[in-house]
Amino acid sequence: MRFLTNASTDPWYNLSFDEYCLEQYPSDDRFFYLWRNRPSVIVGLNQNVSTEVNLDYLDAHGICLARRSTGGGAVYHDLQNLNYSIVGRDVSPEPVVEALRRLGVPAVLSGRNDIFVDGRKVSGYARRICRDRALVHGTLMYDVDLDTLAHVLDVPGSKLAAKGVASVRSRVANLKDYLPGFATLDALQAALQEILADGDGALPFGEADFAAVQALRDTKYATWAWNYGQSRAASLVRRAVLPCGTVEARLSVDRGVLTAVEFAGDFLGSLPASGLAAQLLGARLDRASLLAALAGLSSPDPSRPGLGPLGSADQGCSGLDPLGRAGQVCPGLDPHERADQVCPGLDPYERADQVCPGLDLLGRADRAVSACFEGTSASALLDLLLGA
Repeated sequence: MRFLTNASTDPWYNLSFDEYCLEQYPSDDRFFYLWRNRPSVIVGLNQNVSTEVNLDYLDAHGICLARRSTGGGAVYHDLQNLNYSIVGRDVSPEPVVEALRRLGVPAVLSGRNDIFVDGRKVSGYARRICRDRALVHGTLMYDVDLDTLAHVLDVPGSKLAAKGVASVRSRVANLKDYLPGFATLDALQAALQEILADGDGALPFGEADFAAVQALRDTKYATWAWNYGQSRAASLVRRAVLPCGTVEARLSVDRGVLTAVEFAGDFLGSLPASGLAAQLLGARLDRASLLAALAGLSSPDPSRPGLGPLGSADQGCSGLDPLGRAGQVCPGLDPHERADQVCPGLDPYERADQVCPGLDLLGRADRAVSACFEGTSASALLDLLLGA
């Protein structure tokens, strides 16, 4: 089978590569390519990231979130996981299964979209059809960090949370355990490449092709609108014992944005929590946006003016967008993406007064939260809302 080479480890670029190869790459031949991603969670086309992924854990550990164009469930990738893609007419993962068997692994196709070895899952795959050809892509776990895999997919109410993190190790396996003759994933990748190619050569991929993939990455796969905004409506219930008492947060999320918030419980506070709940409406369900919304709650002390809707930071820093548009302090930054991806050293989840002296975002949020939830910090309430 003929092949392409993709050495990128950028999840957004690699998913763009898949879409381009399926929809635009001009080839009548069936072809494949092997590739890897840096640590990332790849969600299915139809999934709601708030209910499927521990987003706060991803943020804390610098793990990327990406949405693919195929269905199925969320998967964790790291550099010890090898991915394969096959494009053409009537394609299937069977060539990969056969290649594993030739290397001594008793792999079998099982279930809807899995490859199993001795009853344990080593691979999942998904399919998409476009006009007269299809894309099949999947994972091959070689030595994946199973502890991280368990944490990133462990969210309150999920199947994983119900079964327990320990269940992950009993249900999945790394191929390294079945391939003692391969010391590294590089060696395994080279062997699979040789078997799948079977003497066929590489297909051309020119500058125009690379440019088209990069453009697709920048305008679609790397955007908040695609990765978070595509999420379908979902309801979440999160509960915690805080210094103020027991707090239950009932959240409705649609396309990554809070559409309803209600607090219940035996907690104490000087102000009704309904005001804070209203302030959170319209905020994205991520730590930075929620912090900005909390800081925007009018102060209970009339001598200290509040920030207004969504935390009008320009009251403390003239010209700054309410959500702290990092593009003003870091040129070229998309204000809806994480600042530290483009401007190293800028932590958008920390206090805004680091980049805008005089604006104490966390301090204002703490005062607003403690007025409704006695003795409770903004960080503690954010942990509750995010299921941290």
